[in-house]
Amino acid sequence: MPPTYNYGGQALIEGVMMRGRDAIAVALRHPDGRIVWSTERLDSGFHATRWSRMPFVRGLVVLWETLIVGTRWLVRSAGVAASEEGVELGKGSIALMLTLTLAIGIGIFFLLPLFLASATAGSIENGLVQHLFEGLIRVALFIGYLLLIAQAKDVRRVFQYHGAEHMTIHALEHGDPLTTTEVRKYPTAHQRCGTEFLVVVVILSIFAFSFVGRQSPLVMVASRILLVPVIAAVGYEILRWGARHRANPIVHAIMLPGIWVQMITTRQPTDDMIEVAIVSMEQALLADGQEVPAGGTHLDREPLELAQPPVTGVGEAVEAVEADPPVIGS
Repeated sequence: MPPTYNYGGQALIEGVMMRGRDAIAVALRHPDGRIVWSTERLDSGFHATRWSRMPFVRGLVVLWETLIVGTRWLVRSAGVAASEEGVELGKGSIALMLTLTLAIGIGIFFLLPLFLASATAGSIENGLVQHLFEGLIRVALFIGYLLLIAQAKDVRRVFQYHGAEHMTIHALEHGDPLTTTEVRKYPTAHQRCGTEFLVVVVILSIFAFSFVGRQSPLVMVASRILLVPVIAAVGYEILRWGARHRANPIVHAIMLPGIWVQMITTRQPTDDMIEVAIVSMEQALLADGQEVPAGGTHLDREPLELAQPPVTGVGEAVEAVEADPPVIGS
């Protein structure tokens, strides 16, 4: 029987991170061929309070914690791939990296479309036209960015692990044994993917910024920055709602662009990539005190030795996954 709550995950460099109710589990393919794994507890600090599960707050908590933990494990996975298992970034380095990443992301995907739209359509009387043009530029930049990074060999491998992560989650949700044969039956796209969340955010931004209207340049720039967390929080709730009502043809059609974009961000994995995703899922289930689905084939694995044990708590772990969370960060 599948769990009563859903698992999410994130592709890493030569590995997969799965997020469960009370813990995350990571499995990585070591350069020598071994599968190594590690887990982190999530049921402590702010994550154990009811505030972290409130609508609109939970989306921001999941997003922020996913950025922190995802970045840390991305760095660790790169170290393992380079056969440097002890590599570890300090909190300050991770905070700086996240700050720069968010600043660049907001600048490219929120402020640059505003400047381009103002320069090209700013003379048009109808302000709605300018906002629609700004939205189209934002969509073009987003799709163009994904297509560009997909050309890199290392990124394509991450996208393959992304597909393996989704396929394994599909198999678990259908109650199938976690074997490469069973997992391979499923598509690489998933309705709770982080890519779909980003698509929802891009679409929401078109409507949100249209309500701001045409203001002074300073107000319009400030609105693009200040409304980002609001759009993210609303987008999270829409994604949860859409995942629950996907059988409705209208909802399915509305959310379909997110599946289309996953044609870029996921690829068919190899069997050895699926094995890594299976180990990650099995370790996440065990860390949550759940049973691994019967019928699977035991895959050899070894604990990952880290320079220091994983730390849990506020700002250091992903939020405990609830009844139907999106796969943020995939």
